[in-house]
Amino acid sequence: MGEQSTTKFPQEILDQWAGLGLDLPSFFSAGHLGERMSVQVTEAAPERVVGTMPVEGNTQPYGLLHGGASAVLAETLGSVGSMLHGGPTKIAVGVDLNCTHHRGARSGLVTGVATPVHRGRSTATYEIVITDEDGKRVCTARLTCMLRETDADIYRS
Repeated sequence: MGEQSTTKFPQEILDQWAGLGLDLPSFFSAGHLGERMSVQVTEAAPERVVGTMPVEGNTQPYGLLHGGASAVLAETLGSVGSMLHGGPTKIAVGVDLNCTHHRGARSGLVTGVATPVHRGRSTATYEIVITDEDGKRVCTARLTCMLRETDADIYRS
């Protein structure tokens, strides 16, 4: 699905997740749906998650970026931030996503930046701003994830 980029993680995240035998860039990615849509997570930390997605291949019949594609990018980035905030003992499960679409994009890459609004023990909420290559806001989204306790062995499957 195109060129695979490397996700940048801060050292404290690498240290925190060490020993679980995970390929962190794959684990903190957009998964199979994101692969089909060519979503790339380029930077990942609990304080900021950045990713890109091409407009081409992710359009609706009018040739504009599909609103659902923006939602996939937003949920991916907010979920990665929530997972990193929760750490290896928790999993993040999205419970609410809303998206406001401000303008259409017809070509190029869109970039999403997720930043925390709330990071608690049982929930995390991220605002995700998606912009076009000119820096114009295409979409603003907010994702809330529930953080559920889990056994770290879940990552060893």
